[in-house]
Amino acid sequence: MRFTRIAIRNFKPYEDAELDLRDGVTVIHGVNGSGKSSLLEACFFALYGSKALAGTLEDVVTTGAADAEIALEFVHDGGEYRIERRVRVSGDRATTAKCVLEGPEGTVEGARDVRRHVASLLRMDAEAFVNCAYVQQGEVNKLINATPSQRQDMIDDLLQLGTLETYRERAGNARLGVEDVLTRKRSVLEDVESQIETKEEADLHATLNALESELDSLDEEISNYEGQRDKAKAALDAAEATLDEHAEKRERLDEVEAAIEDLTAKISADETKRDDLSERVRELDAAADDLESDIDDALDRSDLDDASDEAIAGAREALSERESGLRDDLSEARTRAQAFETQAERLAERAADLESRAEEKREAAEADAETAAEAERELESFRETRAELRSSLDDAEARFEDAPVQLGEAADLLEKRREARSDARESLAETETELKNARERLAEAERLRDAGKCPECGQPVEGSPHVDAISEREAAVESLEADLDSLESDVESRSAAVEAAEALVEIENRASSQRDKLDLVEERIADREGTVESRREAAAEKREVAAELEAEAEEKREAATTQAERAEEVAETVESLEADLEALDERRDRLDRVESLVDARAEKIDVRDRLREKRETLADVNRERREHLRERRERRDELRETVDEEAVEGARQRKENAATYLERVEDEVLPELRDKRDELQSRVGGVEAELEQLDDLRERREHLAERVGALESVHEEVSTLESTYGDLRAELRQRNVEVLERMLNETFDLVYANDAYSRIRLDGEYGLTVFQKDGTALEPEQLSGGERALFNLSLRCAIYRLLAEGIDGAAPLPPLILDEPTVFLDDGHVSRLVDLVGDMQSRGVKQILIVSHDDELVGAADDLVRVEKNPTTNRSTVERTDAPIVESALADD
Repeated sequence: MRFTRIAIRNFKPYEDAELDLRDGVTVIHGVNGSGKSSLLEACFFALYGSKALAGTLEDVVTTGAADAEIALEFVHDGGEYRIERRVRVSGDRATTAKCVLEGPEGTVEGARDVRRHVASLLRMDAEAFVNCAYVQQGEVNKLINATPSQRQDMIDDLLQLGTLETYRERAGNARLGVEDVLTRKRSVLEDVESQIETKEEADLHATLNALESELDSLDEEISNYEGQRDKAKAALDAAEATLDEHAEKRERLDEVEAAIEDLTAKISADETKRDDLSERVRELDAAADDLESDIDDALDRSDLDDASDEAIAGAREALSERESGLRDDLSEARTRAQAFETQAERLAERAADLESRAEEKREAAEADAETAAEAERELESFRETRAELRSSLDDAEARFEDAPVQLGEAADLLEKRREARSDARESLAETETELKNARERLAEAERLRDAGKCPECGQPVEGSPHVDAISEREAAVESLEADLDSLESDVESRSAAVEAAEALVEIENRASSQRDKLDLVEERIADREGTVESRREAAAEKREVAAELEAEAEEKREAATTQAERAEEVAETVESLEADLEALDERRDRLDRVESLVDARAEKIDVRDRLREKRETLADVNRERREHLRERRERRDELRETVDEEAVEGARQRKENAATYLERVEDEVLPELRDKRDELQSRVGGVEAELEQLDDLRERREHLAERVGALESVHEEVSTLESTYGDLRAELRQRNVEVLERMLNETFDLVYANDAYSRIRLDGEYGLTVFQKDGTALEPEQLSGGERALFNLSLRCAIYRLLAEGIDGAAPLPPLILDEPTVFLDDGHVSRLVDLVGDMQSRGVKQILIVSHDDELVGAADDLVRVEKNPTTNRSTVERTDAPIVESALADD
């Protein structure tokens, strides 16, 4: 199986993207978070729908979009397939609005049916696909971290060994079913044996003998009456025979007279036919003479001396020899003409192909030039943006030259000034509260003084109230008012300082954002500069290749013209030979005319002769009929003399007497005796029925015993089959384990650069053990993170190899998909991963898809795909770029 094209709309970060997927190693690269993995997830989702998602369908649709569409095209087992899925969001819920699979077998619709059909095609469901061919991001250690039983289930499922377990369970269920039937049959056998014992205790044969003796006596009496009845019937029959003979003679007389009339009529009709046949013979003689004249005319036109078969055959032979020579010449000419035409067509097709390839190269060169121009325009825009950002950063730094802090410290200054303003506001609030209280106390003292009371205690006093207390309170109010004015001024100044610090923080934040944008712009400037240079070089190379292809196409076009001219020359020879053949056909038609006339004349003569024979036959038949007519007339006279009326009357009297006797015996005597016999026969039948039941029970007992024996044999066979399936599964698993262990060690030796480990053991339960050089056994969990990653990749590739080599000519496996496989690897082991990819290619893996930003993997790609995300729209785009291997291949071409 190979992916050929993926098209997505509103899928995760992609608004609208299409990508053709080619054979070989395709590396999808880009910065983290750009949406690389989402491309692979789209392929996986297209195949298996919701079963391929870690979350829900809502996660598939781009935020803010109403629906998402995914179309995946792939080839499998020589057939081309296309899957289309559309997910629609309605409210807070997403549903599959469309799911269609088109392939050589027809169209399949519906998410569930499509998923089942894909699983049937690939012989693996979504989970098996992940375990075999799709190393997802973050799950590089999935097989290592799994328990042996989980690993066993995964691999058994991929190798179809679970089917044997299903068969073993079915055999077990069959064994239980046989046990149930065997138990029931044994119970029935016991019941039959009990019935046989009961019937054998009754003496049925003695009862039957007594009844049969009584029945014999009654049969003898009935037999006597039946003998007398038979005699009466004989007399009756004799009388009826006499009457019947008289009637028969009368009937024969009538038949003879009718036959005489019929023969007379037939003789007359056949004489008329003989006259008609004579007239027809004369007509045929005249027609034969006319044809003889036509034959003479046709001989004159056909250059034949006579119309004999030998003359016609000789003329045909001569024509055939001439035709054979002409057809040989014509066949040779047509072959040469066809050869020249074919050569001309092939040369023209080759020229057209070369021109098409040249046009493709020119278009590709124009595309590269346009890409370079677009990159150059973007480069100019990015440079202008860089200048603006640098100018803005310079302005920000200038604003901080006279500031109390340096650029980057404004946030701390703002925090300090906000704390100072908060303290001043708290002091102001406290002072305002104290001033309010002081004013209330002063007003109360003045009220008491005016009332002649003590301002301090409120008691009546003589003379002037205490003025000192009021003066102190007035002084306190004045002091607090002065403090309040000072604090208000302090709060205002601190608020102004906070505003100034906030302005500095805003400038600082803006500068930080602009600095980030400047870094991004610098990166894009470098990228566009590289793009401009590489695209211009690629365009130049492709234009050179296009010119070479056009020159070669012109040569092929001239050669095609030459061959076409030769084909026309030979075509003229073909036309001349065909005209000669047409002339031969005309001469053969004239021979056919002669032969046809001869055959027609012979046919007329033959018909004439047959009619003459028929006329003579009719004459013979009429002579025989006249003889029969004479015999019939003599027989009629004889029958008229044999009719005797007195014998007929005596026979009628004897018939009446016999009928009276028979009526009494058959209606009265014999019915009564027969009723008695029927009763005895019924009783005899009852006893015989019981004896038959006894025989049936004995036969049934024998049959049931055989059935029980057969069920016991089947039970033993099913039990053996159940254990056989289990043993076969264990044996096949052990074989697979041995092969998988060998492939795992081969792959791990290829990718692991350190020689600290000697081998890996995979036991029959899929338990994994790593052995060091000194023989120390380690669990895979004890390896380092990078070693575990290499171990898992080795195990995944070994499983993939086992499945691929074990299919033996069936449909190929899916593409090998690696999503960020280098996450836990150091630089040394990345190169080994490149070796592993190359090894898988050499073993026949047609398509390998890798998501990675590692330069070494990017450099090893046959096809390079770049993914970028727009920081403004947060939407990802896909662009195919020329990998180094691809460029070198084009240069060689």
